[in-house]
Amino acid sequence: MASKILNDDLAVRDGKARQTPSGGALLNTELAKDDKIYTYAAPEKEKVKVKLRLSEEKVMRIKEICALFDYNPGELINILHQTQHALGYLPAEVQEVVAHSLNVSTAHVYGVVTFYSYFTMVPKGRFPVSICTGTACYVRGAEKVLDEFKRQLGISVGETTQDGKFSLSCLRCVGACGLAPVVMVGEKVYGRVSPDGVKAILDGYKDL
Repeated sequence: MASKILNDDLAVRDGKARQTPSGGALLNTELAKDDKIYTYAAPEKEKVKVKLRLSEEKVMRIKEICALFDYNPGELINILHQTQHALGYLPAEVQEVVAHSLNVSTAHVYGVVTFYSYFTMVPKGRFPVSICTGTACYVRGAEKVLDEFKRQLGISVGETTQDGKFSLSCLRCVGACGLAPVVMVGEKVYGRVSPDGVKAILDGYKDL
């Protein structure tokens, strides 16, 4: 028997949990006993057409974070920060649950996520590589350094390598202009990086 979560918009047909016309979060219990998967789809008025999936554990974690801020829409940025810290990134399904919990539109949450460069909608690698493209770094060759990272990793900005080891992003400024051009791998800062030094940086994480 399918179970309701988050709202009452649930229909059960042929033993399957299905989305009702007004949308909602559904629990598909046809999976293995301990493999519960939530399917959450936004209400039709929010124009979100794609069904998305989250584990029960993640849904509960997101709701716990929202509760820490009293479900206050004014704390959306802080909630997203905490959620990304807990889950690693903010895919559409996470945004849906946050929006539902705060009683705001999914479009509003999406707008905040896409406006701030800190937030990411795709999984980051174990070693996220960030290239500073602020003015000081840019005029000292950051673009060429970025191009070399793209070449070495075989990915573009915003992507993650297939093995999940590295992801690539750009930062506007890291506050270390005297070391320009600057690259960060995780929390480690590399200064005065040249294209010729990119391979050596990556090799330092080869066996980690």
